[in-house]
Amino acid sequence: MTKDVVYVKPDRTVAQVKEILRLKRISGVPVVDDTNRVVGIISIEDIIKCLENGALYERVSEHMTKNVICLNEDTTLQDVIKHFERYRYGRFPVVDNNGSLIGIVTKNDILAAVATRLGLLYLHDERRKEVLDEDILNRSLVTGEEIDKKGADFYFKIDYFDVNLAGVGAAQLKKFLISKGVLDSDVRRVAVATYEAETNVVIHSGSEGEIFCFLTPDRIIVRVEDKGKGIESIELAMKEGYSTAPDYVRELGFGAGMGLPNMKRFSDKMVVLSEKGKGVVAEMVFYTNKK
Repeated sequence: MTKDVVYVKPDRTVAQVKEILRLKRISGVPVVDDTNRVVGIISIEDIIKCLENGALYERVSEHMTKNVICLNEDTTLQDVIKHFERYRYGRFPVVDNNGSLIGIVTKNDILAAVATRLGLLYLHDERRKEVLDEDILNRSLVTGEEIDKKGADFYFKIDYFDVNLAGVGAAQLKKFLISKGVLDSDVRRVAVATYEAETNVVIHSGSEGEIFCFLTPDRIIVRVEDKGKGIESIELAMKEGYSTAPDYVRELGFGAGMGLPNMKRFSDKMVVLSEKGKGVVAEMVFYTNKK
């Protein structure tokens, strides 16, 4: 699900919602009350009807769909797909056990999840052949937008010659985030995921790597790159306990096969691109809580 949810209150006008949808480039939003409970949903179809009827400046509460079908945070991907097939809606709000809004699932989220499960990595096979060209290396894997790595807020070059140095970059990033006033809970998530990514470079790549961190008002983006051996099967690498680490690395306490699973577990969004012999690019997004 997408955790960074755009929502509106019932007393907003339909015209205000129309502008929000235009700016955010989305086609619908949940409507929540003052306790953050979902009381409705309003979509572009509802707005079109209001345009036709001259009701743009009426309240959202008068035109929203009130009988909203919500998903629970524990709903499985299989059941989510069944909901889309049965109801033909474009999105489903996700609520916790108290009925409070905590996320939203769209058809695009489902396509991304299915692509990941199939090992397609959000890219068609033809594009994977060019995975590490300059165009891809200078674009965000998550958003597709151009990024300026020279303008990263934090940078660290990973030394792969000594496995005992694995984690130095993550530790420095942790100190940097603390100095920027990031909440401890967010710092911990970023540090754990970055440590796993850095360790993967040291153990598996056979090459130097780089850590880039970009800060925005609502998220932290960490990107870890190397130009080493690459990953033959992302699907296998995502399985907990699967590891190709040599025995001497395991004896040192590394290589337990939890790297990519932990990176995914502690980040809000993650994309990994790799091809055998052409290295790995991993990008993780962490939505931040406000102090």
